[in-house]
Amino acid sequence: MKALLLAGGKGTRLRPLTDNLPKPMVPIMGTPLLERTINKLKKYGINEVILSTCYKPQYIKNYIGNGEKLGVKVKYISEDLPLGTGGAIKNSEKFFDDTFLILNSDIISNIPYDDFINYHKKKHAKVSIAMTEVKDPSQYGVIEFDKDNYISAFKEKPKIGETNSKWINAGIYIFEPEVLNEIPKNEIVSIEKDTYPRLLRKGYKMAAYKYSDYWIDIGTIKKYVKANTDTLLDYYKTMSKDKKSFNINNLIINGKNISISSSSHIVGPVFIGNNVVIKDNCKIGPYTIIGNGTSIDSNCNVYKSILWDNVTIGRNTTLKNTIITSNYKIKPYCNIENKACSTNDYNSDLLAI
Repeated sequence: MKALLLAGGKGTRLRPLTDNLPKPMVPIMGTPLLERTINKLKKYGINEVILSTCYKPQYIKNYIGNGEKLGVKVKYISEDLPLGTGGAIKNSEKFFDDTFLILNSDIISNIPYDDFINYHKKKHAKVSIAMTEVKDPSQYGVIEFDKDNYISAFKEKPKIGETNSKWINAGIYIFEPEVLNEIPKNEIVSIEKDTYPRLLRKGYKMAAYKYSDYWIDIGTIKKYVKANTDTLLDYYKTMSKDKKSFNINNLIINGKNISISSSSHIVGPVFIGNNVVIKDNCKIGPYTIIGNGTSIDSNCNVYKSILWDNVTIGRNTTLKNTIITSNYKIKPYCNIENKACSTNDYNSDLLAI
């Protein structure tokens, strides 16, 4: 089976993190989200991926290439101007002549794709939509369905009392290719607001798949931070199973070729990438992620922060609840808290997390 990844969004609410790269390429614990998504698809036997891009498409193509380094085949379709989720899916029509999977590329989940695919086939549906349950559905697209889990209605950001459902669209779908005939060509189309209601009116069988495990979209900086923290904690859960008395403060995930001064103190959970240097008398962690090629000078404190690749931290600097994007240089004697720092805004007022 093939998968279509919708990777064209600008990630406006993630700025300044997305000033220099597209949203699907922001790193989650040192690895671009898009790479993580493709690796998960591969585990479920999906070996051909189509990437629909728009914003900074060359960045994605330069990194992912033809997919060979990830062990899959990757093809591209790119829009000059964004055509919405439906328009992007329609643009990719030529790649699909059989059942295929569609994913919004800003989502992290543990959804079992094999079970979802089997469910779709069992329901003999033309479209299946994965759903996740939330306490407050008022900011989401809500799905109503009958006792047999066939979709009966869509409610966009319903007010209190407008729906009894708390199941929302999780941004993961399975399509039969004939459904693409219902999407107009070269038009801005929302799959959620335009296409799905149209399919329902025309009597297409649409199945609702209930998914109750981990799910998050990284649409905001707060959610991005949470996704990184959750990924660290997921490693801890795995280690805890292997070692009954394993302490979370001992969770230090090291890359290759790292240099840490013996006078520095690391408190987990912490992730340290490759080719990292941490000099004397530093305090690192907990809940800190350090990307590849990063250098931290002496007498620094880095707490609950995410550093991307090739960051340079000057001596006697304190970072707390802060994100530093790649290639950023921080001068000595800085104190930065609750900020997201990009090379585009150096020495200017920084965006608070």
